[in-house]
Amino acid sequence: MEKKRSKTAAAGKVYLVGAGPGDPDLLTLKAARLLERADVIVHDGLVSRDILDLASRTARYISVAKKRSLHSVAQDQINNILIEEAGKGHLVVRLKGGDPFIFGRGGEEADDCIAAGVAVEVVPGISAALGCAAQARMPLTHRDASSAVSFVAGQCKGLSDQNWSGLAGKGRTLVIYMGVANAEAIVEKLIADGAAPDLPVAVLENGTRSDFRALRTLLTDLGDMVRREAVKSPALLVVGEVARYGDADDKFREFATMAGVVA
Repeated sequence: MEKKRSKTAAAGKVYLVGAGPGDPDLLTLKAARLLERADVIVHDGLVSRDILDLASRTARYISVAKKRSLHSVAQDQINNILIEEAGKGHLVVRLKGGDPFIFGRGGEEADDCIAAGVAVEVVPGISAALGCAAQARMPLTHRDASSAVSFVAGQCKGLSDQNWSGLAGKGRTLVIYMGVANAEAIVEKLIADGAAPDLPVAVLENGTRSDFRALRTLLTDLGDMVRREAVKSPALLVVGEVARYGDADDKFREFATMAGVVA
């Protein structure tokens, strides 16, 4: 269905802004300046309070937080909010965790704004993968371990029907967003698609925040480790030899030692 073109939409502008993974010091200068100027801030639940506090005191906040794969506000409604607020002549900041174009639905929002005649600009942010890996000092590429990186979403519909063959294995790094809740299913899928059960995997929880954790295990143990360590979202899964690098706690060795498997 063709979107209605607003006669007044050109009066304002929408900025799709990446807030990064949580640490306000990782905002771009442009993002910080836009927060200071914004009339309306439409934000996700993962955007930290410290970042929201950088906004103008006169800005109006609209939360469109997401809980366990369900939007409290449907995506079409979010798009309409952006269009309507810009149509009132407002500078609208659509603030997203990470980067707007990496599992942020920024493309859908940009398309609807453009179809409605609303000026839209994308301000990139540090993606969760880059921010979390940097804090753990875990390189996503390494001359001795990986020359390719793939990003996938672990909460997509039809997970079992997707083809992940070749995404994880020798010389490759697979970064899985939103995968903690489906960790066991992800393990089954990766092994079924050819990944070795003893492939290293790291879980990076609450990246760039004060309660950050980096945990390391083997692929076959991932689901069990998530339960043992009570891992909660937001967290990323990093699958591949690069998971051996950095500062992650080796939870497989710790568990195996306790179980008497490792001397």
